[in-house]
Amino acid sequence: MATLIWLLIIAAFILAFVALVVPVIPGILMMWIGFFLYHFMIDDSELSWFFWVVMTILTVITLVSDYIAGSYFVKRYGGSKAGGITAALSVLVGSFVMPPFGVIIVPLIAVFVIELIVVKEPERAVKASIGSLFGFLTSTFAKFLILVIMTIWFLIDVF
Repeated sequence: MATLIWLLIIAAFILAFVALVVPVIPGILMMWIGFFLYHFMIDDSELSWFFWVVMTILTVITLVSDYIAGSYFVKRYGGSKAGGITAALSVLVGSFVMPPFGVIIVPLIAVFVIELIVVKEPERAVKASIGSLFGFLTSTFAKFLILVIMTIWFLIDVF
């Protein structure tokens, strides 16, 4: 039985990393499923309260970075508030339209179109849409690092 639970934990962790390129998969939730499987099915005394607090903080950072990074970079590259909101929403839409590439292409196009409508300056619209790409890449890299930290910390606590 423990072998089956470990296989499920490993699968959950793998899915968390797959979610970096397929945002429809709730990556951070997959990590927590792995943690809970271990805690409730294998050993409920290994993972300390400090582990749970840090994992919660890292989860919040991950969730916030998803939505803030796109908007931040759009604004940093001269985009409007509407462009920032569009960047955040279009990542979600893009994950359904043509995964996994939709999360890059849809925000790029959507921010460009919105900025063109709002500011009517093609050069500024291009810069803002490139900002949305940087936001996505930055957020994805940050999530990757956090997932690595969470996985390593889990393994250190367990073994």
